[in-house]
Amino acid sequence: MPSQYDVCVIGGLGHIGLPLGISLANAGMKVVAYDINKTAIKTIADGKIPFIEAGAEDILRKTLNKNFFISSDKKVIRQAHYIMVVIGTPVDEYLNPQYRIFIDFCDGIIDDIQDGQHVVLRSTVYPGTTENVKNYLKKHNKNVKFSFCPERLAEGKGMEELRSLPQIISAFDEESYQEAEALFKKLTPDIIRLTPMEAELAKLFTNSWRYIMFATANQFYQIAASNGLDFYKIYDAITHNYPRAKAFPKAGFAAGPCLFKDTMQLSSFSNNNFFLGHSAMLINEGLPNFIVAQLKSKIDLKSKTIGILGMAFKANIDDKRESLSYKLKKILTVEAAEVFCHDVYIQDPEFVSTDTLIQKCDILIIGTPHQEYRSLHIPERIQVVDVWNFFNKGGKIS
Repeated sequence: MPSQYDVCVIGGLGHIGLPLGISLANAGMKVVAYDINKTAIKTIADGKIPFIEAGAEDILRKTLNKNFFISSDKKVIRQAHYIMVVIGTPVDEYLNPQYRIFIDFCDGIIDDIQDGQHVVLRSTVYPGTTENVKNYLKKHNKNVKFSFCPERLAEGKGMEELRSLPQIISAFDEESYQEAEALFKKLTPDIIRLTPMEAELAKLFTNSWRYIMFATANQFYQIAASNGLDFYKIYDAITHNYPRAKAFPKAGFAAGPCLFKDTMQLSSFSNNNFFLGHSAMLINEGLPNFIVAQLKSKIDLKSKTIGILGMAFKANIDDKRESLSYKLKKILTVEAAEVFCHDVYIQDPEFVSTDTLIQKCDILIIGTPHQEYRSLHIPERIQVVDVWNFFNKGGKIS
């Protein structure tokens, strides 16, 4: 009996699932997004994207109820050939991967998986998870094809990067690989084949590498600032017409739902011998504390009102998950007289306007360098702490 849908994306209305689902639908496949988030269902059913994703809304409206469908009924899992799994994989309070989440998830859908289907893991997973899930399905007598095809997209640019970036595909048998390749060739001709364990590590290596690069810049920034020097004067000298410094990132908050988590997963996999990863975590997570400590060494913060400009975890998006701006706010709430926050994209009743922020604050800290802040006029009376050098005034904390 032919499937009603080509693809079912489980968790299909989030930052990863929705761009994938509507991109496949736009490529001619019949896709159903299974999700239980009632708010997201209502918003997306009205043809609106509930988060910032360039180019997504036009494709959603083009495909909605034609090739792209939404359902909160778990039974749709039975009605698709490909089952795409994009659930999150967090770490616990001890920074260990929460593998049990995957087992509980599998328990919840096992009766809806049918023989002949193809299960595709898209989530970032702890090394060995792919094989464990395959064995779990086999133990429950599920005769399915199975592959692990990790996403490697920058949030907000998923629609573009699904077609422009190579896709890593891994499987335990040739038939599963061929089917996974056929699926993703709907989006990109550039396919890379790895074994499942290689693919799992490739994703963790990618995010850990980026996290370590940001930590290097942040450590250099702290060394310069601790000695009363302008990091960006040194940075500009290093990077100017010097090709070997091309990949040297600027300093700034390195956060979000992936980089820290995946670095800790890799650390756990290496029996906590991934010392670079632990050092990167201490540096990046410690940057808000460093900023406050530097200010306290020069100023009586108890008498100062401080504003944080930008609360998302990175520039030009509306996602606040694991944002270090919130950690900075928490520290300042204890140390300063008063703290005000603003973000262009995040709606929060406690946030104030930029006019109020500028009117009330003695010190302004750039938490997230959203492009809209470029035209902001900040009076000379306000001390600006700009780790990012967003306003091109240097990175000293004076």
